[in-house]
Amino acid sequence: MTRDEIIRVVNEALCKEFELDPEVMKPEANFFTDLGLDSLDAVDMVIVLEQAFKMKLRTNYEVGKIMTLNDLYNYIEDLMKQNG
Repeated sequence: MTRDEIIRVVNEALCKEFELDPEVMKPEANFFTDLGLDSLDAVDMVIVLEQAFKMKLRTNYEVGKIMTLNDLYNYIEDLMKQNG
């Protein structure tokens, strides 16, 4: 999966789940301050993305360091490379 495909899947899944405007889905957008998500939404986000990518995201402590969409894109891209 290419980075562009990862970005598309992430953005589509999050826009649908949290009723976000696609216009706010910029790489630098912070989940809490820019997208208006809270800690409970973060849990839902992980579940939605695990379903979208059909892989576990919570297996690594790094997930707690993800604050922006770009952090998330990078994290998923790295996981996909590791899982081959």
